[in-house]
Amino acid sequence: MKKQLKQIFLFVFLLLALIITILTIIAKPAADHVFFSQFDDDQYPLVIAHAGSKLYPTDTLYALEQYANMGVDILEMDIHLTKDEHIILIHDDTVDRTTNGEGDVREMTLAEVKELDAGYKWTDDEGSTFPFRGQGITIPTLEEVFNTFPGYPMIVEIKQESPSMGIVLCELLRKHNMQEKVMVPSFSDVAMTEFREACPETSTAASTNEVKDFVYRNFAFLAGTISPKYQALQVPESRDGIPIVTKILLWAARLQNVEVHIWTINDPEDMQRFIDMGVDGIMTDRTDLLLEVLGRN
Repeated sequence: MKKQLKQIFLFVFLLLALIITILTIIAKPAADHVFFSQFDDDQYPLVIAHAGSKLYPTDTLYALEQYANMGVDILEMDIHLTKDEHIILIHDDTVDRTTNGEGDVREMTLAEVKELDAGYKWTDDEGSTFPFRGQGITIPTLEEVFNTFPGYPMIVEIKQESPSMGIVLCELLRKHNMQEKVMVPSFSDVAMTEFREACPETSTAASTNEVKDFVYRNFAFLAGTISPKYQALQVPESRDGIPIVTKILLWAARLQNVEVHIWTINDPEDMQRFIDMGVDGIMTDRTDLLLEVLGRN
C-alpha cells in the first residue's frame, strides 16, 4: 500500500513538473510597446502624478496643469462616461464627494456636469477652508485634456464597467493620435477585456484579477508560466497583509517584460525605499516631494 502511494505521489509530482515545464516553455513575455519609448533610461523611476487630492482638486485641468508645470513624467486620471457619452474626468460613480452637486455621472449629461464646481469640497485643513471654491474649476472632458496636453504621456483609468466605454475611449484616442501615448488600466476584468479588443494598439495595465494571478504565481515561483496581456503591474505595496511589491516580484516582472508602478506613495522615506528597490514608476499625490527626492525639482 505504501509503495502504491509513493508511486502515485511520484506520478502526480512528475505530471505537475511536466505541466509547469510546458507552460513555462510556451509562455511569452509581454510584447515591447512604444508607450515606454517616450522615456529615457535616466527618467526612471517614472514620476506619475496621481489624480488624488493632496495638492489640488482631483481630476481637474487645474491639477494637471500644475503637475505638467512641475515636469512629471506621466499624468494620471480617472474617467467615467456621461449619459450623452462624453468621457469626463472623475473618480467616483457620483459627483457627490468632490463637487457642489449630487447624482450618478452615468445619469447626467455633460451640460449638467459642467455646471458643477469641481473644486468645491477640496480642503487640506479638515474643512476649515476651501480655497478652490468659486474659482471656475469644472469637471473636464478627456478631449479637453488631450487638447491641452497633446502628446503628454498619460495613464487613463477606466472606472466604470457598465455601460461599456471601451469603443468610445478608443475612438477618442485615435482621433487625437494618443493611442501610443496613453496607458489604460482598470480594476475590472470586463472593462479591460472590452478595451483591449477595441484598441489593441494601446498599452494596458493589469486588472485586479490579473495582478492577483501574477502575485500568487510569483509566490510559487511560477510567474514565468504567464503570458501577460498587459505592459505594467500598477499595485500597492501590500494588500490585506499580503506583500505585493518585493524584489522577487520586480525580478519576475522584468523577466516577463512588465513594468511595476507602485501606488500611492506620499512619504519621502517610502519614496526613497522604493527607488532603492528599483520600481519602474511611483504614483504619488505629492509629486513635489518625489521630484525633490529624485533631485529633479
